[in-house]
Amino acid sequence: MERYDVVVVGAGNAALAAATSAREQGAGSVLVLEKAPKGLRGGNTHYSGGLFRFAFHTAEELKPIVPDAERKLPGFFAGVSPYPRELFRADLMRVTEGRSDPWLADLLIGNSHDTVRWLVEQGIVMEPAVSLSAIRFGDKVHWAPGAVVRARHEGVGLSERWFEIMEERAVEVRYESGALALLQNDAGHVTGVRARAAHGNVAIESHAVVLACGGFEANPEWRARYLGRPWDHAKVRGSAFNTGDGLRMAFEVHAMPHGQFTGCHSTPIDADAPPYGDRKLTDKTNRLSYPYGVLLNGRGGRFADEGEDFQFYTYAKMGGIILNQPGGVAWQIFDSKVTDLLEPRYKTAKPVVADTLDALIAQLPLDRDAARATLQAFNAAPRRGRFDPTVLDGLDAAHLEPPKSNWAQALDTPPYYAYAATGGITFTFGGLRIDEQARVIGNDWKPIPGVYACGELVGGLFHHNYPGGSGLMAGAVFGRLAGAGAARFAAEGR
Repeated sequence: MERYDVVVVGAGNAALAAATSAREQGAGSVLVLEKAPKGLRGGNTHYSGGLFRFAFHTAEELKPIVPDAERKLPGFFAGVSPYPRELFRADLMRVTEGRSDPWLADLLIGNSHDTVRWLVEQGIVMEPAVSLSAIRFGDKVHWAPGAVVRARHEGVGLSERWFEIMEERAVEVRYESGALALLQNDAGHVTGVRARAAHGNVAIESHAVVLACGGFEANPEWRARYLGRPWDHAKVRGSAFNTGDGLRMAFEVHAMPHGQFTGCHSTPIDADAPPYGDRKLTDKTNRLSYPYGVLLNGRGGRFADEGEDFQFYTYAKMGGIILNQPGGVAWQIFDSKVTDLLEPRYKTAKPVVADTLDALIAQLPLDRDAARATLQAFNAAPRRGRFDPTVLDGLDAAHLEPPKSNWAQALDTPPYYAYAATGGITFTFGGLRIDEQARVIGNDWKPIPGVYACGELVGGLFHHNYPGGSGLMAGAVFGRLAGAGAARFAAEGR
């Protein structure tokens, strides 16, 4: 029978951070089980924008992380505002409606900066997140709070670099090898995994197992069970292989569920996006510039406050709001005053264009009379404030229902543009309860010896919504903890 010090189930950012950490902490043999074939490897990480949200007190603290930033983007450090732990925590608690597990949030935030430094030390290359969060207004580049740094070449580059690190650290990666069950001895210790292999199922013994194989977002039956309608029809932004295997295996050994099983990260995406993530387009189907325009549903009405906050604090819930509209589709309407502010990802779609709003509406498959009335009311609404996309500008149309709280310019400058969007599911929020060492907690409130969890499998951190960039950051933080804990446990058992 095969035997390893540590087996990691999954091959995304969290999993490979765990494998790297386990090797760093002395694990002599580490095996990564990847359910997907090599050409589809990497979980959701490949499809991500590569953004890492972390705490820092001064822009100077970013220099070891993005040392080439000033050369490539003059004035970068002067344009970045501090993002201290207190602001990170306030953002996380605000968007999760105060439901983020406080100690788990503190563990994430308190370890975030040091973990980004650790990622760079391991060989992950970072760069300014220009195409994701830079706002060019006037002659300056402004940055959304906390959304400043990403992995070079986004999720594709992050995933590729992680696999290079696996080769450098002599970590074995086995493809088309989905884990089926956790092995347990009579004492209740997890002693390995049963996995699928080309020649049949195999038992792999190990001193410790790290579960890092994502949530259940690619499983329509589980989406229907936990999220309800219309989530069984949702398009999946990322991997088709995240079907809840880690949760199922953990529950079979009586692990404790934790977090919001009725919640998920769901992003506005191109309505014509494929059912699962496209390896070439990755996250380029995202449609996140809606704060600068108006959202209309199939009945021709507005249904959300487009300008409630910066998009990185609303996009993870806005996809679900759109999906729950009639037909699961909405139209993002812009005029030419803001087209320069639309994120570059809009270039992957062909919008409907017209020289008048009436002509634009005439081309859309919605209630046209209602849509014209909605846009007329929006344009006629009294306003206060001055447009500034770099801040919450208070330019509101507050007397409307729903209101638009910021960036509520009238649509009055032709030509006009409409982009069809739906809600694409990214990952699910319900997961496992862990402790400060990322050990999985059982239904008896005690750690289950030998099993750890990280990434999307960690429950309790996100509820209803999440701040952009905190998912990859959480994966790295808890992956590092899980790998280190697994290596220590393996050392004790040798």
